[in-house]
Amino acid sequence: MVHLRALPGSPSNTMQPTEIVAKAIAEARELQAAGFDALIVENMHDRPYLSDASGADTVASFAIATAAVVNAVKIPVGVQILSGANLAALAVAHAAGASFVRAEGFVFAAVADEGLIARACAGELLRERARLGAQSIKIFADLRKKHSSHALTADLDMAAWVRAAEFFQADGMIVTGTETAVEPDAVELAMARASTRRPVLVGSGAHPENLARIFRHADAVIVGSSLKMNGLWSNELDAKRVAAIVRARDAIQSPQPQR
Repeated sequence: MVHLRALPGSPSNTMQPTEIVAKAIAEARELQAAGFDALIVENMHDRPYLSDASGADTVASFAIATAAVVNAVKIPVGVQILSGANLAALAVAHAAGASFVRAEGFVFAAVADEGLIARACAGELLRERARLGAQSIKIFADLRKKHSSHALTADLDMAAWVRAAEFFQADGMIVTGTETAVEPDAVELAMARASTRRPVLVGSGAHPENLARIFRHADAVIVGSSLKMNGLWSNELDAKRVAAIVRARDAIQSPQPQR
């Protein structure tokens, strides 16, 4: 994760856009140098989130920052605009040359901490991708997303969510825990993996100690809190923590020969 500092118009904003961009570039380059495979640009510091954060001020700043990150690194870059601004994220990704978006509310409804997510976005989002001629931009869909209540869909297990997202043409599935920095339920993650051949990503709770366990059922992990000082998402990057999770990944990819 490249967590943009609070953008203009958000309650915690204290930096000018040029400063926000410079910070994002520095973090992106640090993560690339450490060995990360891809990045996601996200506005997590904009809390409390709007239910659709697609205002002109947010989108303009986001597009400038994302383009700067794309131009600063050689690895793929994705976009997520909190909260639920999936059409705007796609537009930013297309304009900035990013490779993918992370989409909340792709299928089914939920109650998030910013309110009711009553309308699934898959139909609009894929039509907009076609209209823009942006089919190369992948859409990774959050399923039973963190910081949300899923009582409305309590009769659906993770397999049903995955089947629905696949039927609606998501390019990959993201499984999370209940909150930021919480590991996904092991049964739900295994069920997601067994229900699709499309990529399964873990979107919260990954750290060096559980990485091998997570990768039994996942193709990739999205890491934020674990990289920061004291494991807190809002802190600065911790070079030791960044290096630790890369080492853990490398150990999984290149296991030591048995003796």
